Amino acid sequence: MRTLVLTAGILFSFFCSAGRYQLPEGDSKLVGKIQYHVVEEGESMAEIASQYDVGLLAVMAANKGIDPFLPQPGSVLTIPTRFILPTEDRQGIVINLAELRLYYFDKDGQNVHVFPVGIGRIGRDTPVMQSYISQKIPNPTWTPPQSIRNEYARKGVTLPDVVPAGPDNPLGEFALRLGYGAGDYLIHGTNKNFGIGLRVSSGCIRMEPKDIRWLFQQVDRGEKVRVVNNPVKVTLEPDRSVFLEAHEPLTRSNGVQEALKVPQELEWWMSEFNVPENKARAAIYVQSGVPIEVAKPGAQLP
Repeated sequence: MRTLVLTAGILFSFFCSAGRYQLPEGDSKLVGKIQYHVVEEGESMAEIASQYDVGLLAVMAANKGIDPFLPQPGSVLTIPTRFILPTEDRQGIVINLAELRLYYFDKDGQNVHVFPVGIGRIGRDTPVMQSYISQKIPNPTWTPPQSIRNEYARKGVTLPDVVPAGPDNPLGEFALRLGYGAGDYLIHGTNKNFGIGLRVSSGCIRMEPKDIRWLFQQVDRGEKVRVVNNPVKVTLEPDRSVFLEAHEPLTRSNGVQEALKVPQELEWWMSEFNVPENKARAAIYVQSGVPIEVAKPGAQLP
């Protein structure tokens, strides 16, 4: 398929592979570069998102106003492949629920791998946690909990006590059990061709089959896992520019959407660099999921 890919001044070869980005040096938290995709006849946003290994909601957020099912051929989509790192600590796995993204930091400290994930739907929220990988399970079986069995029963479906490994198993080919609570939460694959980058699971973290296959081979038991919920991320870069990345906040089980707040450190930087508050608030309001510069390089610290 003929695809035009543009970057912000750097060729696509900047990326080592899909989802893999070189970590910035020093105190910088910006990784990756924005890409652009020219839509071809018959392409949907879901197909384009899968091609770049980014989530569907992420592409929709970066391209508001464009029909996700039938984008106009010839239109140019922004592919959100630039990120502000969600944590200062570059170790293990970090999942930011608001982004529907998983970050895996290489053990050598050179690269970060960024993948779209599916998370718990409303009413079955994936919890924020600090945990670790307690078990690596190839070809997992699935024992549906009673709550899930009841849910399926209301739809007229009777689940077996145990779903064996294979193509009918919703956990896919690989699963990583988290040592949180009773061990009910997994990072796992899927046997479905949808749901990545969406809120669709029963609380577990769902990955594309190729992504969980790769991650399963990289991680060890005991690997640190943190699940955070940061809809607004900010960074003060070494050149004294300030970037902000805002995502739509999650709607929780009570049906109320979380409020977006200006982070305290951003308020400090706006005050120090004389940045108009409406500029930062506008970036938060847009919720494009793409880093936006709210203070130019060269701002001087007092």
